[in-house]
Amino acid sequence: MRRRNRVAAGAQSHEFLLARVADDLIERLGAVQRRFPVAVDLGAYHGLLGRRLRHVPGITMVVDVEPSWRLLEQCEGSRVQANEEALPFRDQSLDLVTSGLALHLVNDLPGAFVQIRRALKPDGLFLAALLGGSTLSELRNALLAAEEELEGGASPRVAPFADVQDLGALLQRAGFALPVVDADTVTVTYPDALALMRELRAMGAANALKARRQGPLRRATLVRALALYQERFGLPNGRVRATFEIITLTAWAPHESQQQPLQPGTAKVRLAQVLGTVELPRGDTAGLKRR
Repeated sequence: MRRRNRVAAGAQSHEFLLARVADDLIERLGAVQRRFPVAVDLGAYHGLLGRRLRHVPGITMVVDVEPSWRLLEQCEGSRVQANEEALPFRDQSLDLVTSGLALHLVNDLPGAFVQIRRALKPDGLFLAALLGGSTLSELRNALLAAEEELEGGASPRVAPFADVQDLGALLQRAGFALPVVDADTVTVTYPDALALMRELRAMGAANALKARRQGPLRRATLVRALALYQERFGLPNGRVRATFEIITLTAWAPHESQQQPLQPGTAKVRLAQVLGTVELPRGDTAGLKRR
């Protein structure tokens, strides 16, 4: 929260990634033929996604939830100062919960998912985007290599992020129905790695891991990391690339009207018939030819 309070004044100058996510979430929401009278934007930052949600047909009220009071001041309409891990909502009181680039920062993501599922009404929708495992892989590579080379060891200077498989499993574990998880890779270019680091700090996305080395990065190590970044990930025009993997989650609170998987053995059409292949008894490979 301290980091987000510190960067709140310049939040609108560094919102390009959040704006991209907000556009995508609004587009996905538009494809859902449902009304969501009460919606919550969790980890609202300065209210960018919340403002767009208020223009979506079928949404009557949007509540922005944000732990940073300096960011919350920039939000509009209903707002609540609260942590993403301690939701102040009754069970089954919300129709829609969205979140844009906030949940990868929480300490207890499985617990946050459980609280979101409980707060949703039956057949309520959870739609979120968070950073995935390959995010900032270039920066992680350069910093680890520089520290290993000059200091004889390395600490996690870039926080780890969950991958698609892990997030899908966590949604199921939290009790969500019909979970869908997909990933999109966004490549951004910067004049150099130092410009990337400055933007990450301005976005409030600096490393918050307790396990990181507590001392500041040594100047010699930083200079070496910048050189390695340019050497390994530099572009012909002199700029460098940075990868952001955006993972989008779509899941529903369980409801009896939702599609349910068939019980084993109840299928009316055999798989071989659907695929147009020949079904052989188990272990019988006679007549099969290698193609």
